Amino acid sequence: MLQKKKEQPREKSKLHPLNKNRERYNFKQLTESFPELAPFVKPNIYGDESVDFADPNAVKALNKAILKLHYNIDHWDIPEGYLCPPIPGRADYIHHIADFLCRNNFGKIPMGPQIKCFDIGVGASCIYPITGNQEYGWSFIASDIDPLAIESSNRIIAQNQVLDGKVECKLQLNPKDFFYGIIRKDELIDLSICNPPFHASAEEAQAGSLRKIRNLHLDKKSSPILNFGGQHHELWCDGGEEKFVRNMILQSKKFAANCFCFSTLISKESNLKKVYQTLKQVGAFGVETIPMGQGNKISRIVVWTFLTTEEQNKWKNLRWKAKR
Repeated sequence: MLQKKKEQPREKSKLHPLNKNRERYNFKQLTESFPELAPFVKPNIYGDESVDFADPNAVKALNKAILKLHYNIDHWDIPEGYLCPPIPGRADYIHHIADFLCRNNFGKIPMGPQIKCFDIGVGASCIYPITGNQEYGWSFIASDIDPLAIESSNRIIAQNQVLDGKVECKLQLNPKDFFYGIIRKDELIDLSICNPPFHASAEEAQAGSLRKIRNLHLDKKSSPILNFGGQHHELWCDGGEEKFVRNMILQSKKFAANCFCFSTLISKESNLKKVYQTLKQVGAFGVETIPMGQGNKISRIVVWTFLTTEEQNKWKNLRWKAKR
């Protein structure tokens, strides 16, 4: 039986205006682009076309269709049990950080392969390099501590000519390092991005999965199917998001001259106070917090730099060919 239909907005207003998934999913276009999605498209409880977001196969098929339709990716897959990312939210990070660069470049987004982005913790999906390259032409260095994740991302790159020579994935051999072992002493990076592990323990991650199930109206399931999957290092780490980001900020100081700006997602608002304290401790020259939202979820991007205004202008003039 259909439930009384809620008035659904035409656009997901919390998403960035340039997000290709800002409007409701067009399943006609998506299934035309990727016919294998069609068996998963069914009316939801309100009678609208949708997929079962608790079904890992349906979510993966939807991602394949989105990537093919909007991002020119013909071949994409991830190993079983790995994080299957919600693409609209990942794309929003890229668009918001592009806006940040625009505000710091006299109203023009730096574009093209000469803009180099470092993705800390690329995972098996290679999703940030895909969206950043296809939206703005940026080249990427991407790291992960998991050999299988690097292998998966490299396979995606090799199977899609649009990514060839534009994304370089590197295995981080020391799980406590963020920049050491990946970035050379003389290497320049225009920006770094990171989506940290959210939880502090396996139990906390499991509780989060149960909340997702309840939000999907599947309250009777006590053993949730992880629709977005995730290896333990993707979902949780010792000390959770707060400790992970603190350590990244502390290490970023050593690479102050290598990177125009560093950034990270912060999912828990309660962690912001400690983040700001750490940034003050290391002497960050500039800090900005960018709000972003998707559905009922609100998060934010924290961006920081150690470069003075004079050093930033020199960087922009040399690398971005900035024009006032």
